[in-house]
Amino acid sequence: MAWFSKKPRIAVDTEPQAEPRPSRMEGLWAKCETCDEIIYRQELEKNWMVCPHCEHHHYWAARARLATLLDPDSFEEFDQALEPQDPLGFSDSKKYKDRLKSTRKNLGEPDAFISGVGRIQGHQVSVGCFVFEFMGGSMGSVVGEKVARVFERAHELKCSAIVFSASGGARMQEGIFSLMQMAKTSAAIARFRTGTRPYISVLLNPTTGGVAASFSWLGDVILAEPKALIGFAGPRVIEQTIRQKLPEGFQRSEFLLDHGMIDGIVHRKDLRAKLGQILGLLG
Repeated sequence: MAWFSKKPRIAVDTEPQAEPRPSRMEGLWAKCETCDEIIYRQELEKNWMVCPHCEHHHYWAARARLATLLDPDSFEEFDQALEPQDPLGFSDSKKYKDRLKSTRKNLGEPDAFISGVGRIQGHQVSVGCFVFEFMGGSMGSVVGEKVARVFERAHELKCSAIVFSASGGARMQEGIFSLMQMAKTSAAIARFRTGTRPYISVLLNPTTGGVAASFSWLGDVILAEPKALIGFAGPRVIEQTIRQKLPEGFQRSEFLLDHGMIDGIVHRKDLRAKLGQILGLLG
């Protein structure tokens, strides 16, 4: 009866396994970052990507934002042919040129900024919006050039300028070329201010680093979304530097409003009306 002690042979499947089919329910639901409620994604998108339970403002894609805030069929995009290069031959865990190539392929965007001309409630505006999914909305030489052109175009057309900022700051892969964009964009605003039209800066979550330290803070009117993180360095970096505990809500838009750093906090559903009102008064 020796066969009782024999271990059964394990058959090895050498046939290639078929890739698992994507679930039909995948992507239909989203979980709120604040209240942990599960939300039907279509409902969230119809509600301007704002949680219907706690009013948390989720990330809103740049093109969806522009399509909603601007008058229908009024947006004309410019500078689509501008694409970042690799002037330093930079490489970290991945070559910069390869990172750019894969990000462009995944997002279908040439860089982290969309710019053009449109209308809000009939008022012509030169407008730009950051694409945060593109390397954290970091500002390289092409993003800086596109931002500068928003103000140059507004100056030529004698219209108002609006920039929606959401960025992690300067793009380290471009080194000094990235840092120079802070001065370049600020100089473009100075030229634009020789006219009489306003620049409205809308700060989204997050707006940090070199973007916050340059053109984002130079608006004639500065608005922000609720609870947006806005500042140069992050709170944790500041705490480690000064070795002190920061006040609750430090660098959030509500804290900045209380301390006179911004002019207003506007809910997404009210933003188009608020921009139209400002343009009617100042533009």
